[in-house]
Formats: sequence, C-alpha cells, structure tokens
Amino acid sequence: MSLKSLAAKRITKEINFMGEKITISKLTVQEVMQIQEHVKNKPEGEGLETLRLIMNFAVEDAKELSDEEFSSFPMDELNRLSNEIMKYSGVGEGK
Repeated sequence: MSLKSLAAKRITKEINFMGEKITISKLTVQEVMQIQEHVKNKPEGEGLETLRLIMNFAVEDAKELSDEEFSSFPMDELNRLSNEIMKYSGVGEGK
C-alpha cells in the first residue's frame, strides 16, 4: 500500500457519548487548521460554533443535526466529546 493511497483514509474509534457508543474520526491536518482559523477569527463566546465545527468534522452524522437538536445536548457532554476528538487527533491536552 502506498502513502498516497492512505491520504484519504479516515482512522476511527468507538467511544461512549451519553451512555451510547458513537464513532469518531481523527481530524486531518486541514481540519485542524480550519478549526484554528475559526477560533482565531471568532470573538469570545462563540464556543458552541467551535464545538459544532469539531463535531461536524469528526462525528459521522453530526452534520445532519439541526441547530435545535445540537443545542439540546448537555454542554458538558459536548465539551467532553470535543476534548476526546482533539486528544485522539493529537491536538490539545493529553496529546
């Protein structure tokens, strides 16, 4: 297998989220750069948008959630999931 053929491959693992198993993907370099750019250009208090961006990149069906559905999750659960995605991707705490 060549390195080029691995470029589009997504690495995944199952984790617990709110008592259920979900699959997350490691973020790509491009996705991490987009998140960093988003954080740099957003004023304080835009944390929910950042969480949504991370989830959309790493959780398979997150893009299908409406704003209302996304906002119905407990904030601490979203933060925990986001931290797990970032850690799994080698970014942030515990890398």
